[in-house]
Amino acid sequence: MPGTPKDKAAQKADPAEGAPPSPRRRQARGERRISQLLAAAAGVFCRTGYAAASTNAIAREAGVSPGTLYQFFPNKEAIAVELGGQLLQRAHEMHGQAFLPENLHRPLPELLDAVLDPVIAFNCENPAFWALMHGSGVPGITQEHEELHSSLLTRVEGVLRGFAPEATPAELTHTSNMILGIFKASLDLILAHEGAERAAYTAELKTVLLRYLEPMATTAPPR
Repeated sequence: MPGTPKDKAAQKADPAEGAPPSPRRRQARGERRISQLLAAAAGVFCRTGYAAASTNAIAREAGVSPGTLYQFFPNKEAIAVELGGQLLQRAHEMHGQAFLPENLHRPLPELLDAVLDPVIAFNCENPAFWALMHGSGVPGITQEHEELHSSLLTRVEGVLRGFAPEATPAELTHTSNMILGIFKASLDLILAHEGAERAAYTAELKTVLLRYLEPMATTAPPR
């Protein structure tokens, strides 16, 4: 008996096994593969550094063939640019959360907690960020990292201006650069340790910055 129009519609909606996947399914599968390759690259970059990493090592880490990797990325630099771009976007979002206006009016010890804790947590959860920003030398990443640094410097200067409204722009810049220098040097130690040791170095960083900034905070007029 011939099929009804409803039966024919059902057959079209349920294609025979072996039919090519829809564009949407192919796109979703491609996005999963890209995420898999970027996660693998993050692990390789952290262990070996960017310079020593290779596309073969990244493919091996992802459990795919080099040919599969080249379907999505032409070379190691393209992988680094994509991964670095995603991490930089997350870093910008994290800085926005750390420097919320309500955080900036807290007492200095609480302010340090509010700003430093999410920044440190982000770097600990994304060690590839540190490896790429400070060791890759990829032009695109380097430029974007410089822009991130400039943005962070401006945020820190804004916080200091609240503590020391009488400070000159040069003084604010010098102090902000010193704060970022102390933070970066300390972050090397923090990332190199785990557990109680990591917590101890984090506490030491906060103590150093507190002692450095306390004179400025106590001599500034009330906000």
